[in-house]
Amino acid sequence: MRIGLLTEGGYPYVNGDARLWCDRLVRGLEQHEFDIYALSRSEQQEDEGWIQLPPQVSRVRTAPLWTAEDDGVGHGRRARRRFAEAYGELVAAVCSVGEPGGPGEPGASRGAVGTAVGPAAGGDVGGDVGVAVGGGLGRGLGGVVGPEADRFGNALYALAELARDEGGLVGALRSEAAVRALERACRARGALREARAARVPDLLDVAAQLERALRPLSLDWYEDDGLGSVDLCHAAAGGAAALPGLLARHLAGVPLLVTEYGVQLRAHYLASGGEPAPVRALLAAFHGRLATEVYRQATCITPGNTHARRWQERCGADRAKLRTVYPGMEASRFAEVGESAGCGDPDTLVWVGRIEPAKDLISLLHAFAEIRRQAPKTRLRIVGAAAGAEGAAYLGHCRALAAQLFPDEAECAHAVGDNPVSFEEIGGPEVPDLAEAYAAGAVVVLSSVVEGFPISLVEAMFCGRATVSTDVGAVVEVIGGTGLVVPPRNPRALAEACVTLLRDPERRERLGAAARARALELFTVEQNVAAFHGIYLEIVSHSPVRRVFVDDTGEPLPFGVPAEAHVPGRWTEVRLLSGGRPRWAEGTAGAPVRGTTPVRATPLPAVPSAGPVPAMPAVPAVSSGPQEPVVAGEGAR
Repeated sequence: MRIGLLTEGGYPYVNGDARLWCDRLVRGLEQHEFDIYALSRSEQQEDEGWIQLPPQVSRVRTAPLWTAEDDGVGHGRRARRRFAEAYGELVAAVCSVGEPGGPGEPGASRGAVGTAVGPAAGGDVGGDVGVAVGGGLGRGLGGVVGPEADRFGNALYALAELARDEGGLVGALRSEAAVRALERACRARGALREARAARVPDLLDVAAQLERALRPLSLDWYEDDGLGSVDLCHAAAGGAAALPGLLARHLAGVPLLVTEYGVQLRAHYLASGGEPAPVRALLAAFHGRLATEVYRQATCITPGNTHARRWQERCGADRAKLRTVYPGMEASRFAEVGESAGCGDPDTLVWVGRIEPAKDLISLLHAFAEIRRQAPKTRLRIVGAAAGAEGAAYLGHCRALAAQLFPDEAECAHAVGDNPVSFEEIGGPEVPDLAEAYAAGAVVVLSSVVEGFPISLVEAMFCGRATVSTDVGAVVEVIGGTGLVVPPRNPRALAEACVTLLRDPERRERLGAAARARALELFTVEQNVAAFHGIYLEIVSHSPVRRVFVDDTGEPLPFGVPAEAHVPGRWTEVRLLSGGRPRWAEGTAGAPVRGTTPVRATPLPAVPSAGPVPAMPAVPAVSSGPQEPVVAGEGAR
């Protein structure tokens, strides 16, 4: 089958989010053909180029989110009126308080400022999000049902149809008319209290960010030779990555699969703390409405863990569409360490990860001070690099605190002093690779206050290490009883758990063996690829026929006509667009469409040329069965 893989800030670029996961998925499903539709985040990301692509990737199309030149499209009076109506409806839906959706919505009373998301709100969703935001954010998290959801979706699709019929919307979205429409929506009766307080700079900021988020509307990806010709759109994330798939579903009827290992809405909330309250509330409302629409229209949603699943449910995702599929990781690189029982210094604790404030190394250092009082021979090795300028400043603070808490010690008056806390990076003489970092100690510690899916914890499990972790994100789900879990921001509890394992080598060995067995069962690449292979087959085999595609010999292409299409019934009828047949599709009704040879985007020098993959034999349709999460023992990978 032909898959349209949608990414934002990741694959196929050398650096970016979910790059490794996407590459492993594409290489693992070599029987399918992949078209990559990638949105880039920065000029630097584009300049660094792509990774080497496998032969099953037959096309790569890219577009920047970080810049957009005015396309020079001049709209006539009728087109300008269509834009004003559609954009006005969109921003009105964003600014409106709306009807809260889902039980236990964390939003406060109407228009309240400072709604808490996280422990202060008493909700399990986002329990590790320690930020306070405007009331719009809380309502965005709860999702919107009924008229407001339909209003936002209808306006979004009206803009997409306008862009298809008249050309790009870059100039229109940057126009004064767009800012004035936003201002009217903010001043309208029933608008968010924070929106009514927006000033001109706030409105300009919000309008600019909405234009950036809506740039996929102006792309030419949705015609018959683009996303309209794929059997399935697979968005590797929500938000901007899923928007092209949402439009392909509306304009061409292509089914949409959304995978979220890090919920984009949650990431937006975490990153919005420094903006003015009106800007924060309006953007939170927009991203919340967009997430709700993506979840409503997706055929299937695959969260990476229960923590992400709860966020999606609170944003309006139907539980029947949700399938939990854990991210796959390469276990072979840790096999040697994991199979070597009893290796590692029994008096050493190891922390591995990106150094940033969310990892709460300050609490770890204070906990280590208590550990040293009970076990004076213990050492702490912190392995990782600083994440950006903020991480570098945090690393300097941690080094200063370690020097203050643990003065250099020497065994005698003639020896050189040494600090029991060391800060190291992967690739150094003592830690040449990641496996060696985990092999250095007997216990691996995770001290985060914010965490999604804890990658370092899974790596420690592959290495057969006993772990002590804080109860944030998906930690408890990943550990599953094979390690010790303590509350976050509690150095005393963290110290007690570490001392318990340091003093009991037999328990460490038992927990490490159980952790390795669990990781090999749930978190390998093979499990992940097998799960998506089954989901692809299920979605395509139950999708209505949109058109018949034939190859050069006139034979139907695999999956162009699902097996169920031969069974009479209303569900097999072609769904017509609400606005009638588009101009570029006139004259094609009822006629087979010849499969076009994919046109590869001009690759960078490092990328080898890859032709289209020969057609695979048709695969029998699989039964959908009950919509249950895909877990271990049921093809989670």
